[in-house]
Amino acid sequence: MTEEDAKRWLAERYDAAALDRLAAYVDLLLVEADRQNLISASTFPSVWTRHIVDSAQLLDHTPSDWKHWVDIGAGAGLPGLVVAALSKRAVTLIEPRKLRVEFLQRCADTLGLSKVQVIHAKAERVFDIAMADVVSARAVAKLEALLAASRGFVSKRSVFILPKGESAQSEVASASRTWHGTFHVKHSIVDPNSGIVVASGVAAR
Repeated sequence: MTEEDAKRWLAERYDAAALDRLAAYVDLLLVEADRQNLISASTFPSVWTRHIVDSAQLLDHTPSDWKHWVDIGAGAGLPGLVVAALSKRAVTLIEPRKLRVEFLQRCADTLGLSKVQVIHAKAERVFDIAMADVVSARAVAKLEALLAASRGFVSKRSVFILPKGESAQSEVASASRTWHGTFHVKHSIVDPNSGIVVASGVAAR
């Protein structure tokens, strides 16, 4: 997928206002990436493919009626801010690093994403937010650790949508020893060798 393919893929699915929010976010992201290590400099030329569409595709795996999305280790806002920019629904971004928290809040304010909440904490210490319909995390931790860290804000109805790259199948196999539920691995449209773990009805054994 080229950068033009990525922008075309988005334009076929979302309106002009959503695309404008994404473009403004990309501008903020690239400027801030010179200040702190948000994304690899080698991915700047492919930001729409490697980061924006890679995040946006997660929406294809969600229940259509979801109301609250929680992104663990939100970092640069991938996928959380992309989801918020496209959906305008409630998204909670959990991030332990202060500079990144400040960046996430600045992006939410600049883009007019009033339903975005930014929490400065580690996920395992968050217990006082609404239950998540969807939980995401990108390049944060192993599957087992993510499931454990989210216990304070998930229920059996929560759906996990987790980009895991080439380790998706092996992480599911490992997590299945201590967690049960329905686990599927979907192929990324950006990289067919990368898997996205979609899990529901998850509970500790």
